[in-house]
Amino acid sequence: MSRTWDLRSDTATTPTADMLSAMVSARVGDDVLGEDPTVNELEQTVARLCGHESALFCVSSTMANQLAIRTHLCNPPESLLCHWDSHIFKYESGGASLHSQAQMIPIKPSQLNLTVDDIRSHFIQGTLLGHRAPTHLVALENTLSGVIMPIDDIREISEFTRNMDALVHMDGSRLWNAAADEKELREYAGLVDSLSLCLSKGMGCPVGALLVGSQQFIDKARHFRKAFGGGWRQAGILAAAGLYAIKYVWPTMPATHMQAKRLAQGLESLGYALALPVHTNMIMLDNTKSGVSTEELSQALKPKGVILGAVYEGSYLRIVLHHQIDDECIDAILATANVLAK
Repeated sequence: MSRTWDLRSDTATTPTADMLSAMVSARVGDDVLGEDPTVNELEQTVARLCGHESALFCVSSTMANQLAIRTHLCNPPESLLCHWDSHIFKYESGGASLHSQAQMIPIKPSQLNLTVDDIRSHFIQGTLLGHRAPTHLVALENTLSGVIMPIDDIREISEFTRNMDALVHMDGSRLWNAAADEKELREYAGLVDSLSLCLSKGMGCPVGALLVGSQQFIDKARHFRKAFGGGWRQAGILAAAGLYAIKYVWPTMPATHMQAKRLAQGLESLGYALALPVHTNMIMLDNTKSGVSTEELSQALKPKGVILGAVYEGSYLRIVLHHQIDDECIDAILATANVLAK
């Protein structure tokens, strides 16, 4: 059977044989009762890695993010600030308004990422005659479109937000990509009140995400998880995949980032324009500025077993690498792009 490489998203990763073996041999119990030893181990491991008190195993990062919003924002009407292109704003089915009665205020940053000036200029303090919903939460995303948010910007935003008696949540679905090791992960996590970490993207697990924060915060989020229908029983089978991924898949990410940079440099040399710098595992090709058609490239690669997504929002093509993409795939893309460029 011919090989296939799916570069539409790092959600295309599938459990390896060793990960499946870890899942099959997992010890399990009733997680709703707090009795699943493997879930407990995963939650404790991730909380320790992040330098926070506790963590909660959830079915997805969308659930983890929405639980964070619901737990942080308890006195509607309230507002939260976020990047205009963030997952929380664009791709979570309007969950903040549905679950938390919260107004989302999307910000188009003045630079590559949100800065404290962006937050300061949009922050709503008080309730001018009751006309506006005061800001009590800032939601950051790191990485966003593969771009790493500088830690100094996160620090400045966090300091400003806390001085305004508000909180900071980080959608860290791909924070594994931003943090090269435990030290960096703890440094990022230490600047926010809560964060989510996804296990089913580049980490290769079939299901799962962690919500991380203080013990009091997680206790309340656990209550809301049950109300959301997210309580689960013998979830240790899935938690075992997460423990495996942290130990064996996370360390492979720097090699994936090097692959992405090699591919990006090769495509640039052939006339393709980058919409964003390549920091981690994502390449954003600007369809409006490229000298060659990204759609033509996508179609030409299909017979070779390489799957790329459609042109995204009419302007760019997203290519996402992960640990199950090899050099043979990169070489096939560059060879095809070279033929099309002639």
